[in-house]
Amino acid sequence: MEPKKPLSHIVAGLIISGVLIIFSLIIYFLGLQNSWINYLQYGIIIAGLAIFINLYGNAKNNNVSFGNLFSYGFKTTAFIALLVIAFFVIFFLAFPDVKEKGFEVARQKMEEQGNLTQDQIDQAMGTFRKAFWVITIGGIIFIYAVVGAAGSLLGAAITKKNPTTPFSFDQQNRQ
Repeated sequence: MEPKKPLSHIVAGLIISGVLIIFSLIIYFLGLQNSWINYLQYGIIIAGLAIFINLYGNAKNNNVSFGNLFSYGFKTTAFIALLVIAFFVIFFLAFPDVKEKGFEVARQKMEEQGNLTQDQIDQAMGTFRKAFWVITIGGIIFIYAVVGAAGSLLGAAITKKNPTTPFSFDQQNRQ
């Protein structure tokens, strides 16, 4: 029997990113941007990583260590983050109204809190507008790193492992 070839972290990242992008577009076109349903994307990432890490381990006949599995998951996460950043840059450039609605929601939330003056709100919004891309890209990197680490830990923990060490040898070779 021919050994199974494991999916690369790039293919796994493409598949998970594709699901996330489709999910984001559905959320946008249904008008659910400010809904709790947005948090499901983190579940998609964690579940996707756990599935692909398990498939990777199985393709390697489970002759992998926790570190190998975690590394595979985190490399997948890095690729997902790159693709999602590219998608959101294109998305915000194609649909600038989304960015403006986000600014309006942020302003409304600041006004509802009531602990800031109008000048402070205007200053905060000006800073937010100037730093929008830094905040967006930095936020994606940070959040995906945390969620990806959690998904990678989970996937590495639940995948069966039979690691081989350089000091181990077959019982058959002893006889």
